[in-house]
Amino acid sequence: MDRITSRKNPFIAQLRALAADASLRREQGCFVCDGTKLLGEAADNGAEILSVLWKEGGAAGEIDCPAQFLAPADLFDYASAMKNSPGPLFTVRMREEDAPGRIDSAILLENVQDPGNVGTVLRTASAFSVDAVVLTGDCADLYGPKTVRATMGAIFRQRVFRLELDELPAWLEKHGLPLYGAALSPQARDLREVDLTRAAVAVGSEGQGLSRELLALCRGEVIIPMDARSESLNAAVAASVLMWEMTREKR
Repeated sequence: MDRITSRKNPFIAQLRALAADASLRREQGCFVCDGTKLLGEAADNGAEILSVLWKEGGAAGEIDCPAQFLAPADLFDYASAMKNSPGPLFTVRMREEDAPGRIDSAILLENVQDPGNVGTVLRTASAFSVDAVVLTGDCADLYGPKTVRATMGAIFRQRVFRLELDELPAWLEKHGLPLYGAALSPQARDLREVDLTRAAVAVGSEGQGLSRELLALCRGEVIIPMDARSESLNAAVAASVLMWEMTREKR
């Protein structure tokens, strides 16, 4: 295993660039992950691990990867986007989005910009066996370090689709899914009164909600019943409640 000691090393520069630049991640088709938890999830789920940087005195382990390097703690901390990470840092090949298979349930996020929320929704969708997460509009980058970390490994097993708004009708028709929008509106029905066992449900940002264009694609609107003194839920919390209801009867 080669030991890296310089900040000018091309591999260190690549790790920092991939963590900071979404367009570079898309161009190279890979992203950066941090920590033994994510490394184990990547390996267990058959992800293609391209390279690993281990931290001297940090977490240790064994992984089947031809490109492995070791760095002193201060250099590793310079390369990592995470504060005080025990390591390792590693790069992973992005998966194909249009994976085959039946989709009976989907949670759709529109303009949810917080990476922690997007990552948490992936983690919850995986926990509740929701078939797909769909991202549309200005959502946080799926492969940004904060999003990846918030998924707690679900990024390696949860199916995710990034679609433009005008692509949604064809995608929904292909999978035979009615779309419902979570909205604070007079016509919204209590979600417990709507059959969501085979459907897609859309959630917008906490501040703006769903766009009029997306609501126009919905068969109906649903609302989460809660104390009248509360205004709204965090996007990830709202999505989690909706996914629980979507899969409750299946369980």
